[in-house]
Amino acid sequence: MSTSSKLFEPYKLGPITLSNRIVMAPLTRNRAVAGLVPNPLAVDYYGQRASAGLLVTEASQISQQGQGYQDTPGIYSREQVAGWRKVTNRVHERGGRIFIQLWHVGRISHTSLQAKGGAPVAPSAIPAKGKTFVNGTFADVSAPRALTLEEIPGIIEGFRRGAANALEAGFDGVEIHGANGYLLDQFAKDGANKRTDAYGGSIENRAKLMLEVSKAVAAEAGAERTGIRISPVTPANDISDSNPQPLFDYIVDHLSALKLVYLHVIEGATGGPRDIALFDYASLRKRFAGAYMANNGYDLELANKVLAAGEADLIAFGKLFISNPDLVERLKHGAPLNAPDKATFYGGGAKGYTDYPTLSAALDPAE
Repeated sequence: MSTSSKLFEPYKLGPITLSNRIVMAPLTRNRAVAGLVPNPLAVDYYGQRASAGLLVTEASQISQQGQGYQDTPGIYSREQVAGWRKVTNRVHERGGRIFIQLWHVGRISHTSLQAKGGAPVAPSAIPAKGKTFVNGTFADVSAPRALTLEEIPGIIEGFRRGAANALEAGFDGVEIHGANGYLLDQFAKDGANKRTDAYGGSIENRAKLMLEVSKAVAAEAGAERTGIRISPVTPANDISDSNPQPLFDYIVDHLSALKLVYLHVIEGATGGPRDIALFDYASLRKRFAGAYMANNGYDLELANKVLAAGEADLIAFGKLFISNPDLVERLKHGAPLNAPDKATFYGGGAKGYTDYPTLSAALDPAE
């Protein structure tokens, strides 16, 4: 296998240099321990994958209210910061770079996860048709209540504080989760946002929360250490918009003006068809001055084609990283890939988490 592919070239991302253009996408694994602290196994898990140009952690909630699934780690307590510090130390020891994904799930939550069993929050009191993972099983998400105007500054502050905690935990930067039908995406898209105040109605109003959060996080972490993830047409978590192209053209124009370091775009349906809806991703690429990170269904062939055509700067791989800790080496040498064990994706221990064999171990079992 030729190693002349752009995929394996170093890339300068703001103040840091990535060893290649391969990104490990954020992957929820539901393995946090008491206090929603990263599992000690997470130190090994991320350390094993440090050969990626950039690791983006599993989504980590900025507050208790922001949690939507059991055993997902947070970034709002001292204990969580200390747990993440062990992860970043290991990744840096192995020469890797790592961002944390900051998350508020909005309506994709369950009363059992909320303070005093309260309702999850959303732009509007519209329940999502979807499931969450709580108490060891998949359950219908709970009906949400609409956030009041007075509560919105607290959401923005939660993201800002999450960014500050991330830097304290040693992360190289942060990724704002604006995708997949979670809170910021819910505000942006008219299928979930029926507000009639300053955060509803027009594209400008619906985009407002995502842009205000981005501005606050960039001011805290530095725009050169702040990325954002969007998913213009995904139906994930029962999200929809009647006209996504002008909405995301507008959002990306304003994200570019904030000088964010990268735009992470899920092209098509999250984990599903890339061609689910007509959308001009080249328009986003053209509008955004920073790095364009492409995601969804990429293999080596598609990654090489898109990079060679200048249609993206970085390529994010998701499920392939679950089962291939040394994915970079395997792609570089055209080696076979381990198949992922879907039964161990969510929750559990080392099995299906830190026990996938590397290429060297497979070639020489005595090692």
